[in-house]
Amino acid sequence: MINQMTPAIYESLKQAVSLRKWPDGRRLTPEQTELCLEAVMRYEAENNVPEENRVGYLEQRTCGAAASGAGVTPEMAGLARDATRD
Repeated sequence: MINQMTPAIYESLKQAVSLRKWPDGRRLTPEQTELCLEAVMRYEAENNVPEENRVGYLEQRTCGAAASGAGVTPEMAGLARDATRD
């Protein structure tokens, strides 16, 4: 089935997963989202879509303060101690 998928269908499914909606506005169910995402990922793998164009691609940051989280306080990172639990 994946080898019969056209680039237009691939783009439509990719957009549907991204928006969690079909082109007509109906919401995707969790099962539909999962199936569409799997189809998109298989299409990308079988058609050698460049990594940076694939769904879920995150650009790797370079080493340094910005990438390491230096200067981020525990509160900013959501790691602050909850005093109400003591």
